[in-house]
Amino acid sequence: MSGYIKTMRDLEAASYGLRGGNGNALLKSAGVVGGLAGAGHDLQTAFSGATGMTDLYNVLYGQKVWSMLNQEVNALSMIAKRPYTSSGWRVLKSRPQGGSGSSFAIGSGAAGSASPKADLIGGVAENAALSGIPALAPEYTTLKVTPKTIAHKFEFSELAMELAAIDDGVGDIRAIIREDMGKHHAEVQNKMLLTPLETYSAAGITGMTNNYTSLYKVVTDGAEIGAMYTANLTEDGESGTNEALDPQLVRIYGQDRGVTVSTETITAVPDFLDAEVDYGASYASGSARVLTLTLLNDMIRRIRQNGGNPKCILTGYDTIQHISDLLQSQERFMDRKEIVPTHNGVRGVKGAEVGFRVATYYDIPLIPCKDMASTTEASLTNGLSDIFILDTDHLWLSVMKPTEYFEDGISNGNPFGVGTLGNQAMYRTIGEVCCSFFKGQGKITNIKSA
Repeated sequence: MSGYIKTMRDLEAASYGLRGGNGNALLKSAGVVGGLAGAGHDLQTAFSGATGMTDLYNVLYGQKVWSMLNQEVNALSMIAKRPYTSSGWRVLKSRPQGGSGSSFAIGSGAAGSASPKADLIGGVAENAALSGIPALAPEYTTLKVTPKTIAHKFEFSELAMELAAIDDGVGDIRAIIREDMGKHHAEVQNKMLLTPLETYSAAGITGMTNNYTSLYKVVTDGAEIGAMYTANLTEDGESGTNEALDPQLVRIYGQDRGVTVSTETITAVPDFLDAEVDYGASYASGSARVLTLTLLNDMIRRIRQNGGNPKCILTGYDTIQHISDLLQSQERFMDRKEIVPTHNGVRGVKGAEVGFRVATYYDIPLIPCKDMASTTEASLTNGLSDIFILDTDHLWLSVMKPTEYFEDGISNGNPFGVGTLGNQAMYRTIGEVCCSFFKGQGKITNIKSA
């Protein structure tokens, strides 16, 4: 048979015993039962031929369940994971003198100030008296986190478990749902990491503190928060003519960023909690910039000047395509690199055959994310996904309890534990996003295609 079966028509002819131009109708002594020709199964309301024959045929769906969803979790895979060993950490927020910027500031201030005069930064005369040398001290502070519990529960009845094993069932329904719920549990955590900043102040949203802290809240600064407030991208914290910033936008890890509002006027003072953010002049209508390689190069340079070392670029599929088009127009092309997501973040050298190839820009992997937001004015139709440029040595998911699966119920001999004639199951993870160096993280927003 295998010698002359070349097409699906040959296979049908061989299977049904048909030759010539008879089509693929099955001839039976009692009449004609509709075959595979004509309208598709999903369009037919009745089969052709003699009446009363429909019970002789039914669709078999099989045990395989095909996913119609993109459930990639690249942001969650990219971020480093570390054991949760403490609920806080100490940070150096300012030099003994010279300020807290990326470079040592010189100005007209006294010794020990944020911008001392150039001749007051440490040079002293021969045999100088100790009383004339000012005492200096760095400025420290603390940051703290609270671990977040992420849980998803599901259940199935005893009857459903039994029926799935017979007839045209899926077989082990517990295994199938367990696998799909596991993917959902990871996808939700991925979405939490990419929740837009404006969501924290959205009307009716009150439980954001139960979620992981979003990368959008970590990688921002006071100036961006103020610009979003001015452009009405965020909800105001109060009503009236002197509306306050929502505390959810300002507070992170027990500290407030240096941005305040008074009579609708924003004041943003740079501080150690500020990441490198490029949103342009404002978020007002018409302010979105066309993404250029200059914007990308400037951000990488600024992060490196701050002392950061970018490990990955996280953005949407549309932005990666735009960057590729920019490079090709200059007869330059993206390199490609084999990367492996590990507990320590993205590793660039493949070990076993478990990695995947991604485009790179200046040897920094470009990680695509379907859930990446586009922070622009609402009316913009050609906005591009935002870009994160991250130093994952200083940005990690602190894990108190790794993802675990729990199940109990009638199949485990304990229906009284769940109170139903069935089983209940749950995935649970406990952790929180932490950052020990904000200036090593960067973000480019308010961008569009040409």
